[in-house]
Amino acid sequence: MPMVAPENRTERRERPRPAIIVAITLPVLLAVVVASIAIVVRILGVDGADTAPPAETGPLAVAPVDAPDAGTSECTALLGAVPAELPGADEPLPTRPLSAPAPAGVRAWVAAPRPVVLRCGLPRPVELTPTSPLIEINGVNWLQLPDDAPEPVVSSYVAVDRPVYVVLTAPSSVGSGPLQAVSDAVRATLPATPIAVR
Repeated sequence: MPMVAPENRTERRERPRPAIIVAITLPVLLAVVVASIAIVVRILGVDGADTAPPAETGPLAVAPVDAPDAGTSECTALLGAVPAELPGADEPLPTRPLSAPAPAGVRAWVAAPRPVVLRCGLPRPVELTPTSPLIEINGVNWLQLPDDAPEPVVSSYVAVDRPVYVVLTAPSSVGSGPLQAVSDAVRATLPATPIAVR
């Protein structure tokens, strides 16, 4: 009786169908993308809500500085003419009260991350020279004081063509509205004078 060789059977494995691959891969890929977005959002602090701390509205403690002309009639007139609200980048900036004892010649407004502060009657700025670049805003010449910080949070400007020196310090986040509004008040109450350079 002849021997019959066993059939040479090769096991054939079926390849997974494309629909099954997509059904498995797509949820895994989606989970990785969602997790990556969550990590980036957490690192950057972007969670759909305003993460910046709210602006402080309580009384502001203002450090006294040398302000020999703060009690003059010019400063009194200016402080009486500045508006109760200054225009901000997104919304008006209301007046912020000052802690007692408040120095003469000072007003403040609520803003973040720092308040807007106006000081009147300060001494002539040492930064003012014959070659200082000035900015004219609404008829008032301002000297921007230098800030050595890589990314300054606030900017300070000195009105240099009036009988008293006026300094406005404001965070860059509020835009140019406060400087424009204060310029209007300065122009309306303080007469223009020659700029006293060295």
